[in-house]
Amino acid sequence: MADIDMKNGTKEEKIEKESKNFIEMAIEKDLAEGVYDHVQTRFPPEPNGFLHIGHAKAILLNAGLAKKYGGKFNLRFDDTNPTKERAEFMEAIAGDVKWLGADYEDRLFYASDYFQKMYECAILLIKKGKAYVCDLSQEEFKEYKGDWNTPGKNSPYRDRSVEENLKLFEEMKEGKYADGSKVLRAKIDMTSPNVNLRDPAIYRIMRASHYNTGDTWCIYPAYDFAHPIEDAIEHVTHSICTLEFEDHRPLYDWVLRECEFPNPPRQIEFAKMYITHAVTGKRYIKKLVETGVVDGWDDPRLMTISALRRRGFTPEAFQQFIEMVGVSKATSSVDFAMLEACLRDDLKPKAPRMMAILDPIKLIIDNYPEDQVEYMDIAYNPDRPELGTRQVPFAKELYIEREDFMEEPVKKYFRMFPGNEVRLMSAYYVTCTGVEKDENGNIIAVHGTYDPQTRGGDGTAVGRKVKGTIHWVAAPTCKKVTVRLIEDLIEEGKDVYNEEDGTMNLNEHSLITLKECPVEPELAEAKAQDRFQFVRNGYFCVDNKLSAPGEPVFNRIVSLKTSFKL
Repeated sequence: MADIDMKNGTKEEKIEKESKNFIEMAIEKDLAEGVYDHVQTRFPPEPNGFLHIGHAKAILLNAGLAKKYGGKFNLRFDDTNPTKERAEFMEAIAGDVKWLGADYEDRLFYASDYFQKMYECAILLIKKGKAYVCDLSQEEFKEYKGDWNTPGKNSPYRDRSVEENLKLFEEMKEGKYADGSKVLRAKIDMTSPNVNLRDPAIYRIMRASHYNTGDTWCIYPAYDFAHPIEDAIEHVTHSICTLEFEDHRPLYDWVLRECEFPNPPRQIEFAKMYITHAVTGKRYIKKLVETGVVDGWDDPRLMTISALRRRGFTPEAFQQFIEMVGVSKATSSVDFAMLEACLRDDLKPKAPRMMAILDPIKLIIDNYPEDQVEYMDIAYNPDRPELGTRQVPFAKELYIEREDFMEEPVKKYFRMFPGNEVRLMSAYYVTCTGVEKDENGNIIAVHGTYDPQTRGGDGTAVGRKVKGTIHWVAAPTCKKVTVRLIEDLIEEGKDVYNEEDGTMNLNEHSLITLKECPVEPELAEAKAQDRFQFVRNGYFCVDNKLSAPGEPVFNRIVSLKTSFKL
């Protein structure tokens, strides 16, 4: 029976109450007081680039709130600036949102579908004396606006009549004026301590063809004007956004109030998620793409969601990561190692464990029969016997990792060296008998003998144990593949940006490509996005852009070791 606290309720109720974040508490208060009878959230990206890891928090937060309270979740493209938007970005964003598990079903919307309604709202504001056409140049506009320490001053065009403003705005719509020569401004308060309320521009002239509306419009709404209208049209109840929009909230509320939307949405802000030692800004990623430092917005070294998908991250790892990060008002940075730890936690029970040699050296077993190939029954995942086993070929000549042999071993080195016996994983005990060198003294092969009584790597029959176990691939039957080792894009130990000139401290070894890596034959048939654990080398995923049938290219998702504790 639960402990009863007459004042605070049951212990379980108290724990549940304490576990709710401030957004959930606000939503529940609104529902309890009848402010809203449902919950509707949205994720409203601007399609001017790919989503990055920070966006995952906003996506999963909004979708999670809708699901928790039995509401609906919208994906809406805030496509109000045709000069920067591309279909490529929209396709990538929609794919990323769905991949993360944020279910928007048939609730995909476009701000551009509401352009007529936004125009009507602008007309309403003009008729109410709440908006006017302004002819100030950009430089004059900034001068009149003031700053946080200096109040603004009224535009000389602020007192134009309603009739004149209606006429001028209609002529702006008809294309009678040059781009940038006039704007429609909200008439609020030029002396407000909040500079966002100092008569912000809400429509600008922009002769640009829109992918959705074509050349219908040559005036386009500003984000701060369009966004609240979009929310209201879609019956969003809670507009969840990041802290930089906190100072914009009074303008958000003003637009909804003056445009006379009933039961308007409520804006609630939360802290962004910053990732340490990572490039997440769109303009910096765009620069990396345009200068050819990376091969696109989905290059596996980047922190875009598409890049991490291509690299092999899983939606489950993202979900666990975002849950661990939590929601707060305090801005903080999160170590990328936390997401990597979540990924290892997710992949460990899922990924088949296969053998691949990244830096090969040949091992020749001198007493093994010539031309014989036998098959070892090896589990796909020792932690998941239900995943079954596979038959792995074994032969006289094998490949092992170069680091698994040392001619002159250091202290506590238990792998292969002259005179030492090791276990070939799931195969046999092998004793190293010597090495083969070229004319320059470089080791080109290791020689050894095997004990036939230790088949399967079990020394019970011979009554002895070995300390070292190494993995291997049979030379006659192996397949050769390309493996790409992904490292931090930013140089280790340095900040993302150079303080002196603002350039990025890029790591020239962020991508290491290994050709002709011997792997088990089965790996050659792997399909795009298949994930594996390469024994002792980490988790790897088949690249979805560079691979071809029978010729997979593997990206290392993450190493096996972590410094972060879940």
